Order: sequence, then C-alpha cells, then structure tokens
Amino acid sequence: MGAVQLTLGGIALAVSVVAWSMFVMTIMRMIRTIRLGQPDATRNGPFTPRLKTLIKEFAAHTRMAKVRQVAPWHWLVMWGFLIGSLALFEAYGEVFVPTWGWPILEDWSLWSLLMEILGVGTIVGGVALVIIRQLNHPRRADRLSRFAGSDFKAAYFVEAVVIIEGLGIIGVRAAKSAMGVHEGPAWAAFASVPLGHLLPSSAALVSVFAFVKLMSAMVWVYVVSKNMTMGVAWHRFSAFFNIYFKREADGGVALGALKPMMSDGKVLDLEEADPDEDTFGVGKVEDFTWKGWLDFSTCTECGRCQSQCPAWNTGKPLSPKLLITQLRDHAYAKAPYLLAGGKRDMAGDEIGLTGDNPHAGIDVLALAESERPLIGGPEENGVIDPEVLWSCTSCGACVEQCPVDIEHVDHIVDMRRYQVMIESSFPTELNGMFKNLENKGNPWGQNAKDRLAWTEDLDFEVPVFDGDLGDAEYLFWVGCAGAFEDRAKKTTRAVAELLHIAGVKYTVLGSEETCTGDPARRAGNEFLFQMLAQQNVEVLNSVFEGRERQARKVVVTCAHCFNTLANEYPELGGQFDVVHHTQLLNRLVREKHLTPVAPIAEDVTYHDPCYLGRHNKVYDAPRELVESSGATLREMPRHGDRSMCCGAGGARMWMEEKIGKRINIERVDEALGTAPTKIATGCPFCRVMLTDGVTARKADGLAGENVEVIDVAQLLLTAVKRGDPQPASAPAEV
Repeated sequence: MGAVQLTLGGIALAVSVVAWSMFVMTIMRMIRTIRLGQPDATRNGPFTPRLKTLIKEFAAHTRMAKVRQVAPWHWLVMWGFLIGSLALFEAYGEVFVPTWGWPILEDWSLWSLLMEILGVGTIVGGVALVIIRQLNHPRRADRLSRFAGSDFKAAYFVEAVVIIEGLGIIGVRAAKSAMGVHEGPAWAAFASVPLGHLLPSSAALVSVFAFVKLMSAMVWVYVVSKNMTMGVAWHRFSAFFNIYFKREADGGVALGALKPMMSDGKVLDLEEADPDEDTFGVGKVEDFTWKGWLDFSTCTECGRCQSQCPAWNTGKPLSPKLLITQLRDHAYAKAPYLLAGGKRDMAGDEIGLTGDNPHAGIDVLALAESERPLIGGPEENGVIDPEVLWSCTSCGACVEQCPVDIEHVDHIVDMRRYQVMIESSFPTELNGMFKNLENKGNPWGQNAKDRLAWTEDLDFEVPVFDGDLGDAEYLFWVGCAGAFEDRAKKTTRAVAELLHIAGVKYTVLGSEETCTGDPARRAGNEFLFQMLAQQNVEVLNSVFEGRERQARKVVVTCAHCFNTLANEYPELGGQFDVVHHTQLLNRLVREKHLTPVAPIAEDVTYHDPCYLGRHNKVYDAPRELVESSGATLREMPRHGDRSMCCGAGGARMWMEEKIGKRINIERVDEALGTAPTKIATGCPFCRVMLTDGVTARKADGLAGENVEVIDVAQLLLTAVKRGDPQPASAPAEV
C-alpha cells in the first residue's frame, strides 16, 4: 500500500463518511416528511400480490415499456445502479489495495461477465438517455415536448454521474487487467481486456480509477442529500415503495373507481361527518395521505403524463407533471413548519404553535409557505391555479402512462372535493348541473316522466319494470344522455332494437332511473354523488331482490354509467354484473344471435371512450363490432390506452372551454386524418362532443358533408337490418 493509495483512500473515506451521513439523515428527514400526510391503511396489504407487482414492474419494466424507445436504456441504467452498487463498494477496497476484489465472486467468470455488461450497459444507457432528452428538448417543439418544465440541470447531473460510474467500472477492470489481476476467459472481460492492453501496468492507475468512481458517487450522494425534491434522483429509491403501495393491490392502476373520500385514514361517512373535525377532500397539502406525499417525492419529471394529457396538448395550463412537482415543492417547503407542530384553521389562523415566540427556530421561508393557499390564482399566491384544477377531464391518460404509479386523478378530485363542499368555489357552469341533478335527477334538468320518450318511434314495445322482473335477463340502464339527448337517443333505440331482434329479454326502469352521479363525483360534489348513488342502489337492489349476484345483470350504453355502476356502486352495497352494450352485442354476434347480412363498405375510425377503454380496458369488443358490420376499421394515431379524450369527462361536458384549442376539435382533426366516412364510438358523451367537433369542421370547410359520428350499435344495426330481420320469438341465452 503506497502513498498514492493511502492518500486517495484517506480522502475517499473522509468524503464518504460525510456524504453517507448526510444521506442517511436526509432519508430519515424524508420519511418524517412523508409521514406528515394523512394515514391510509388500505395500502398495507396483501403482501404477496403487491410484492409480485413490484417485482414485475421494476424487473420487467412493464410500465416503462409503454415508451419503447426509452425502456431498454433505462433498464440498463437501472440494473447498472442496483447491481453496480457492489462495484462501487468494491472500490473502497480497490483504492487501498488495487488487487482487491470481492471474495469468491472475483474469481467467478460469470460475475466478471456481469460486471462487464453492467459497465458497458450503464455507459450506453446513460448516453442514450441524454440523446433522447436532447431530441425531445422543449426548444425543438415548445409545449409538445414532454420535458417542458422539467429540471434539466438535475437530469443531466444524474445522467453524467451514471456515465462516469459506468466508465469507472470499466476503467478499474481495465487497469486491473493491465496488471494481470483476476485473469479469466476473454469472453468474461470482453471490454476491459482489450482496453487493458492499451494501459500501463500500474497499481496507482487502479487506485485512481477507483477513486474517481467513488468521488463521482459521493458527489451524487452529497447533492441529492441537499435536494430532497430532486425526483429524477430520489425515484431510484422511492419508486420501489410507490409501486408497492399503489392503490390496487392486484397491480391495476388507479383508474376506474375513484378513491373514496377519506378522513384520518377512514372512509368518510357523510351522514356522521363533522366539518370541524373531519377532512373533506384536500384543502391543505397536509390533507393528502402519506401515499400522496410519496407520489410527489417519486415524480421523475419524465413528462409521459404531460405528453398524453389532452388539456396540456390543447393549450390549457394543466400539466399533470407540473401539478405534481408544484405540490412536491410546496410540501417540502412547508414541511419544517408542519414538523414543528404548525397548523392553521380554515380561516388561516395559527392554532398549532403556541407560546410567547411560537415561530422561533422555524425557517422564515417555511412560515411564508404555510400561508399560501393550496388553490388560488396569482393574486392569492396559490400553489395550484384554479384553471389548472378545473382543466382536468379525468381521462386517466396520466395515470395510465406514469411509470412509477402516481395517482394524479385521485389527487385532483380530492382537491376539487374541498373546493366544492367547503369553499363553494367552482366554475359557475356547474351550478346549473348540480341543481339539475339534485332536483331533477339528471344534468339536463328534464322531467323524469320523459325518460321513456325515446321509445315512441319504435315498432315494438319496450318492457318497463312494473315491480317484477319476470323472465327478463337484463336490466337495460338507459342513462340520462340515452333518455334525453337527441343524438344519444339514436344509440338507445339501436341497442333496444338489436336486443329485440336477438330475442334477449330485458326491461328498463323508466322514470325510476336517475343519474348515477358520475359528473357530480368527478366535479368534487361527493355529497350529491352519495345521495344519487344510494338512491339508485336502493332501487336496483329492490329490482333484483331474490336474485343471485351473478344473475343481477345490467347492460348500459354510457361509458360513465358503466364505470360507476360496475366499479363504484359496490362500495355502497350495489353488487351487479354490469356489461357495456358493445360487449353484449359482440357476444350476440359471436353466438349468431345477431347476423350482419350485408357488409357496410365504408371506412370507419373508432374513438375509444376514456371510461370504457382506459378506465375499464374494454378495447376489443367495439372494434370487433365495427369489423363484423363489414366496415374497414382505420385506427387513429392515438388509440387504445393512448386514445385522446373527447373533452367531456371530469364534468367538463358542462363547463366552457375558454383556453386554447377545444379538445373535441383536436380529436376530430385526428379522426378526420384517417379519411373516414364515419367516426364510431361507444359513449353518448363522446358522441356529443365529436359531433359538435365535426359540425364545426364542416362549417370551416375542413370536413366532408358525408362524415358523421355514430355509435357502433347503429353501425351494427344497419348491417343487420339490410336483410330480413331475425325472428325474435326464441329468446337468446347469453
């Protein structure tokens, strides 16, 4: 052990003690900070399914692979960091004793090969990620870049350290090879042996490379220890926990049903809730659960959510990424105040800190941050602008794309809940919708007696529930749009006629049906949703009284009704077997109860409704129906789980779009790019929005007069009715 080794080794140890001590203290402080969030016991188990999900997502990169050009390079870097950590700690021995290596492992050829692959892979992966970031730099495409708003300095710092670490691994091995240390087969040292031939045999050189490897790592450890909000670095640790504690234990993303409104770790019973004691949604950052705080800490600023967000892509101020990073920065800036026991009441007055000098020892910046409202415009110095909060369509594209399972939609709706129920601060257009739901049971404010008006043009009688289901197999849930909106009525009639032709026994509720409450819940009015939902559950349970769970069959045409009945009513005691009309009709076609007799020789593009596709994974049935009708299906560039929203979700159907390009126009432009004669969909909300978009484009001269928007059920009905209708005497068993 020479002077070089002692000097470099001593410096490395001294720096490491400081850096690692800071790192450990920062982790402890981060854990205390995350625990400032509200409790949430729903994340505690079951252990095995959650562990399987964690292993699958990080080892196979299943979610990262949604952007395939990035996934392999990130995979190399990830494993280089995880397993390469052994090479880092090996450097503590190598800097003192250049010939040192891990016992047993150092003489194992496969271990040598693994280190070679990790070293080269880390370099290649790091360089590739830098190139990808440069090719997608905001200077090239402004808002279209998913990296717009990301911290580039932090990202380049992390990627530089990654590359240096890879060079350090290969450099040390090459210098050892030059000395003839740990000789093995050439295939196990395919990079270091050729490089070793170019280097002198020098023990000092091994120590220098080991020192560089250690120092680059310690600089990284020091920098991230000083910056708890550097998500691009900290996600290397927090992502494992964020994936494990995701909302759905079975591995599903946080879509479909919304997270129930919770207070102090328990689902809030609105009949017994006390506004002075309970938390109604999220009005302050500390009202988020600890999982919310973990979400904020884990965001890597990769911008995949931003690239898919319909609001961001049409010039709205909402970016899911920036929303999360703004909440993160606010949370960590306010944390010292909260950790000191600070707390403010609803009026903003201090109630947590007491004494003659309650603010002593608290950072003045933390005190200033504690005074900021969570939701507020620039004049109020709010953390999140109201325009950002209310631009969300709850389409779930952000949640679907996030590689670390951040639950954006749940957080947005929680903030809306507080704004609506406590602050009474929401877009004025929602006033009318709320009143109509409360007084009339539908967002249009129509009379319940008109819910059967859609049946008037049919040449057969639609069975209406009269107290006994009889031999009816399905309850046909028509929905508010299907009953009152003229364009959606055509879908309702088509489905009813197809069920009649197929001989399916069904019944409708008529005036007994009310809104499922979806628009109220997505707008944050949880109280109104609960009122409507409990009323519907009571009605449906009485309708299906005496029937087994699997025999409580409901068919719906509205994607939003489908999601609410299937995924949210079970929380309130409504257990039903809910199918979307495209699923049932597709089954009837497959089983030959419906037979398209003449192909429709037209080009059709299909728009995936968010609440049918992304939220409930129903992609194939409607497409198979389009094809079974004989039409040629033309896919839009964004389809399936990447489909763009029509703009109606999240109660946006009843709000004006005043900023940027209208989302439905953007989607129609994409549809028209496939040169279709028809745009098909499977949701009345989508149909309304797309029809309005097509009408606008026709007025602009950008769409042919022959282009129309229809439901897939109408497409199928046209194909079936071109021939002789099938007899309806024999009921179908489906």
